[in-house]
Amino acid sequence: MHNRPLHTLFFGAALACACATGPLASHAQTVDPGTGTLPAMKVQGNARFACGGIGSDESNAMRAAMKDHPLALLFARAGGEYLANVEVTIKSAGGDTALAMRASGPVCLVDLPAGRYTVEARTEGMTKTHTVMVGRGSQTADFRF
Repeated sequence: MHNRPLHTLFFGAALACACATGPLASHAQTVDPGTGTLPAMKVQGNARFACGGIGSDESNAMRAAMKDHPLALLFARAGGEYLANVEVTIKSAGGDTALAMRASGPVCLVDLPAGRYTVEARTEGMTKTHTVMVGRGSQTADFRF
């Protein structure tokens, strides 16, 4: 075995690590830091959903992800100000409740089996209803209160 100074071995090990992680670091830099992250999906029966969009980064991330989910729900006042804490019930064409939840943000991404659904949103003493067909691309139900 060669008698190399200890600092030379450490330098060589550090250089090897830097070379090995270089491609990963450059890939991580290609991610747009302004897009934010999505809230975790929750499961209820056959439905999966995530609500959020509070703050510009999360709002941008949620809106960008809308195309990847069969149904997106948007909640706002008539003047355009976002709403949260909206009670939501989604019923199948047969009247069965497919999803019942409180939207914790103004944007909800919902994954449901294909079919016709009635979406009811309630807030501040008002109720709005939309009928949607899930399974034909991404649908958006825009609720204005």
